[in-house]
Amino acid sequence: PLTLEVKRQKRAQKHTQARRLTQEQIRPGTPEPVEGRVHVDVQTELYLEEISDRIIEVDGECQTDEFLDRPPTPLFIPAKSGKDVATQIEKGELFDFDIEVKPILEVLVGKTVEQALLEVMEEEELSQLWSHQRAFAELRNAEFAELQRLEEQDRRIREEKERRRLEHLEKLRKQKETAEKIAARAFAQRYLADLIPSVFNNLHDSGFFYDPIERDIETEFLPWLMSEVEEELQKKVLGRMMLDSLIRMVVETRLDEFSRPPPAAQTKGPAEEPGATDAAPKMSGEEDAADQPAAEKEETDQPIAEEEPS
Repeated sequence: PLTLEVKRQKRAQKHTQARRLTQEQIRPGTPEPVEGRVHVDVQTELYLEEISDRIIEVDGECQTDEFLDRPPTPLFIPAKSGKDVATQIEKGELFDFDIEVKPILEVLVGKTVEQALLEVMEEEELSQLWSHQRAFAELRNAEFAELQRLEEQDRRIREEKERRRLEHLEKLRKQKETAEKIAARAFAQRYLADLIPSVFNNLHDSGFFYDPIERDIETEFLPWLMSEVEEELQKKVLGRMMLDSLIRMVVETRLDEFSRPPPAAQTKGPAEEPGATDAAPKMSGEEDAADQPAAEKEETDQPIAEEEPS
């Protein structure tokens, strides 16, 4: 009894320790302290206890009695129930063993043989069932394999059909796209057939396409030629104007000289010398005749000078 109690106590202590460990494991842990701080254990119980790293130990002594020898365990004898009764059977009162046992033995043997036959028939039947089951399993496996083959064939046929259908659709789409491209190309060619020449003609008319020599002549040579011709014409006009002004001055001077009355000495002189007087008018007539073409030339040249700058 003492050993049982000690074992029970040890078991209880182990149970409490295991429960405490599980509670400590289940209890959520405290998060890590912030940098610069440290966790410290604080007592929150009503009575303070001294906490130290080493548990206080005290030595003690005790003396126990010596163990006595255990007596041997007595045999188990169940309690007696009922009453003892005796009877007397004489010979021939019950039955004849040889006579009475024969039918029982026949029945037992017959039942045993029948049971053996039934077991043999069951074994035969089981063997036949197993053979039928194996045949059925083989047939089922063969049918299942054939079914899988047919399903795979059907799947391949469906995939091939779907692939052919997609190829046909893709072919039709490409044919349609090709026809549209051909139509667009023909329309573009027919549309651009007259567009390109007209564009080039417009650009040529606008001056984008030109002969460099002709353009050089038009932009460099002709302006220079026109400026030189204009300068030359201006020089000619200026010369003619100066000539006209000189002729006009000469004519006016002579007209003034001839319009003034002659002096007395000059009047007598012509009377005495008629040839001289006759020659003077003649000379003046010649001078007028000589001046008349110059005036006519001036009149004829003036419109030309006025027309040439235009």
